[in-house]
Order: sequence, then structure tokens, then C-alpha cells
Amino acid sequence: MPKTKHTKTDRGQTLLRRPAGASLADICKATGWQQHSARAALSMLRKKGATIERRASDKPGAPATYHLVAEAEAQA
Repeated sequence: MPKTKHTKTDRGQTLLRRPAGASLADICKATGWQQHSARAALSMLRKKGATIERRASDKPGAPATYHLVAEAEAQA
């Protein structure tokens, strides 16, 4: 079996698929990216056709979370 390549973007998508979603800090910690790079990755996923929802926290001071709602049917 050939090994599959797991990119940082793949790690971010895995976090976004969790029921709890992922905060920007979670994505940064998992990938080693800075906040602006994590936001750019979210933007690129949207451009590829993924639907990403931002949900504000119910708790004061807690970060918002991002959730992957739907993906493009065919990704290159």
C-alpha cells in the first residue's frame, strides 16, 4: 500500500470535521501556523468549495469555533 501524504491542511480539515469544531488556536497548534496563515487556509478551503461555519461561543471570553459543514464534491 502506498503511503498517503498528510499535509498541514489535511490536519486542519480533520479538526474542522470534529463535532466540536476547532478554534483558530487549535488549528495553529496542530499545524504550527501563525493566526494569519490559519485564516488564509480557511479562506482557501472556502474558495475550493467547502462550507465553513464560524460559531461564536456561549461562554464569555471563549474563542469562536469553525466547523466544516460541507465540502466540494470534487477536490483537486
